[in-house]
Formats: sequence, structure tokens, C-alpha cells
Amino acid sequence: MASQEIILVIDFGSQYNQLIARRVREHKAYCRIVSPRISLKKIKEINPKGIILSGGPSSVYQKNAPRIDKKILRLGIPVLGICYGMQFLANACGGRVERAKKREYGYAELMVDDARDLFSGIPRQSQSWMSHGDKIIKVPPNMVPLAHTSNTRVAAFADRDAKIYGVQFHPEVAHTEQGMAILWNFLYRICRCSGDWTMASFINEAVQEIQSVVGDEKVVLGLSGGVDSSVTAVLMNKAIGKRLYCVFVDNGVLRKDEAVRVRDVFAKRLKVNLKVVDASKHFLRKLKGITDPERKRKIIGNEFIHIFEKEAKRIGNAKFLAQGTLYPDVIESKSAFGGPSATIKTHHNVGGLPKKMKLKLVEPLRDLFKDEVRLLGEEMGMPEDIVWRQPFPGPGLAVRIVGEVTKARCDILREVDYIIVNEIKKTGLYRKLWQSFGVLLPIKSVGVMGDERTYEHVVAIRAVTSQDAMTADWAKIPYDILAKISNRIINEVDGVNRVVYDISSKPPSTIEWE
Repeated sequence: MASQEIILVIDFGSQYNQLIARRVREHKAYCRIVSPRISLKKIKEINPKGIILSGGPSSVYQKNAPRIDKKILRLGIPVLGICYGMQFLANACGGRVERAKKREYGYAELMVDDARDLFSGIPRQSQSWMSHGDKIIKVPPNMVPLAHTSNTRVAAFADRDAKIYGVQFHPEVAHTEQGMAILWNFLYRICRCSGDWTMASFINEAVQEIQSVVGDEKVVLGLSGGVDSSVTAVLMNKAIGKRLYCVFVDNGVLRKDEAVRVRDVFAKRLKVNLKVVDASKHFLRKLKGITDPERKRKIIGNEFIHIFEKEAKRIGNAKFLAQGTLYPDVIESKSAFGGPSATIKTHHNVGGLPKKMKLKLVEPLRDLFKDEVRLLGEEMGMPEDIVWRQPFPGPGLAVRIVGEVTKARCDILREVDYIIVNEIKKTGLYRKLWQSFGVLLPIKSVGVMGDERTYEHVVAIRAVTSQDAMTADWAKIPYDILAKISNRIINEVDGVNRVVYDISSKPPSTIEWE
């Protein structure tokens, strides 16, 4: 997005550089993640208010460690290095970094030695979150230490004349008590941001950009009924009106009564152009015998595009495909903007697309996090039940069925999922949880029902709390609620005789099982 002011986050390989971007935006400053390969010329063209160098798994003394052009540091643009980013600054500016004898991971007591600018208003002692195996043993000329821990002599430094700052800890994570305040100081005391990033400003810029890209052409939108595609549909409709054609594909791996709900909301309530295509048998045929989750995702992604292209022809020369791709989708499928971050998994609407595609992509939410998408939906006056719907994966139940996807297994999981969501909503927990759903496992277990032996399916309940899906913790749902859900599933869903609860967090696990 073309904002009045921008902070650049340079991706040095941190899997959670998106958290930095999210924290910056929470302070109403727009930011964009870029590759370390960004040129000096491009930096000058963008003219950012500030630059943040992310952390990363590399060591500065490694041959292929990510680096930026050192001339960028002499532009007078404020720079903040985090973890590896700080070590890069130390190395680039004439200091020395070596492998530490004692690594520092987890909580560390941060002691502030210089409480000006970056640490203005920060208590002298507070908890910080460390994750590093290297340390700075020689501070560059003109750099002054700002803070330390018991294990790290230089936990922060600054060259105030050059406007270069570094912190060894991670201010972007919730574990650092004063992290948000430290980032605020960098953005407003040092970079002099004005705070012009709001959802209202995003809508205006997004509408202009959509109109500029699409022109007078028609756009096909793959509507899933989830919050991402729904908000995309309303935003696209605001930009191009009746030239938007929404296509809802019943792929056989949807939630219970999903097609009926989508038709009611979008065709009847929101009055958008909508066509429902029943391709359930086709998708299930393509998925027959497939157990590898990546193959499932790619098959579903490819088939979606083929159907959209057919519908585009029927509509008459539609040239664009709109999708509700978000920032976390991008970073987990491939490193954002060419940075070195590792791939976690392929998302159907990012890495699952075919290489040769006739339709051009329009992804107006690509720079947003889920919470920002919800705020955007509210800003545009969308119904609450759509805006606050829990995320549902593009490949649907296919990635919640571990093993082969069949109609019978989908029918079981549909009923399980309906019970879980229904009970969670009754308790008032629905909006407090990031996601709550069922997973059908590829095993059966022995049980006893009506004095007879059973040998039936096992399902897992997965419920997590999160702010942005980049990290998540398993939800501590009260036992009586879990007991009621389990009792209903076993009594009401034929073919299930055992229910388990997933108590793993992200990381090391992912939210979805596949």
C-alpha cells in the first residue's frame, strides 16, 4: 500500500518477522517487509521513516549470512536492529561478534543503563525475551551501550548521531514486558512517525489501488464464506461494484450447511453477484487415495483455479482472480518478499496455485494480519457473525482429516465440527478462541457401547488462543465443557467412540494438523 509514511522491516530470516510488522502497525505506523537484497536506490525511492532489521538464525561470521548494503546505514534514516539485526550492525560498523560460551534463551532481566530516547520512560529493570547464541564482544566506534543483562554485557546500543540502534532481545514478543513501549519510542521519538495507519486509510488506498490495477475488467472471486474471502468480496465490491463476480465452490470438504449459509448471507443479505458451483464429487474423486497433506493442498488449489477459469469464461472475459490471501499465509508458504525465512507449509491460495494461470491475481488483503482484516470488516459495516467467524483453512476439512479424504470421513467430521462450534458458542468462548475445531485421526480404537464391543474412529478437539496465528497456545477450556462436547460427539456421531484433546502449542506444532 502507498502510505504517507512507511517503516521497512528487513527480513534477515526470522520466522516471526511478521510479529515485528504487526507490533509496528499496532502503533498506527504502516510497515512493509522487504528482502535484504533491497537496493540503495530502492530505499531512497521509498524514503522510509525508519528501518528495522529483524532477527534470524544466522551468525554474522557465516559465509552466506544475510546482509544489506552498508551504504543504507549512512542515509540518515533511523535503524533498529533486533537480535541478529543488532549483531549485523555491530559487525558492519566495526565491532566484533563471536559465539557466546553461554547461550541466552528465554527470560532475562534487562537492566537499562541509558534511559534516553529508545528507553525513555522504561523502568530500570524489566523482563526481556532473549534467543541468541552469539554476543557482541567489541562495541563499534561511536556506539554507546544502553542496557545489559547478567549474561549479555551489551544488550542494547546506539550511535545517536547516525540514528542507529540495536537491541539483543526481542521487543516484538509479548514476553518482553516493555517491548511495545520500546518500539513506540523508536517509531515516535526517533523516527518521528505521525501514526497515519488506520483501517479507514487502508480502505481508501486499497480501493484506489484495486481500481488502478483492474481498470474496467471483470474480476472473479473465490468466496469460501470465511472472514478473509468475505472481507475481500466487500472491499472489491466497494471498488468495482457489479464487475465483481463471486463464485462459491462446494468442494465436498466444507463445514455443515456451508453452501446454504453463504447463499443466504451474500446473495440475499449483501446483494453481491454470486454463483454456487457444486463440484464436491469432482474434488473427492481427485483426492481419492491421497494421504500426503501437501499433495492435498496442491490438488485443491489447482482444482479451484481450473473451476474459476471455467466460470470466468462463462462470465465473459474476466481477467482477474481476487483472493483473501493474508500476511501469515505468505510467510508460512514462502519467505515474504524474497527474504530467507523458511517455508512451513504451502497454503492453497499462495504456494498451491498452478505455475501457469490464465487469471491475474488481485490480493488486496495480502499485507494484513487477521485482526486487521476483522477491523477492516467492521470499518466497512459488515455483519458481526461474518467478521468474527473463526478462521477456516482453504483446503477445508481435507487438512483436518489425517489420511485419505472420503465422503464418509467428511460426513463424520462435519458433524463433529458442528457440535464443537455449537457448544463453544453456547459457553461464550467463541470470540475468545482463535480457532476451535475437530480433527479426524487415521486410527480406530476399541470401545464399549450398549454392552457391546465397538471399533470406531478417534477424533481430536483442537482449540487455541492467539493474536495473529504466528504463535498460539492451546486453550485451557474447562473440563465440564470438554466433557459435554465429548459426550455429545460420542452419542450423536455414528462411527466415533473416542475423543482426545490436543494440548500442544505453536511452535513447535502448527494450529492445523496438516
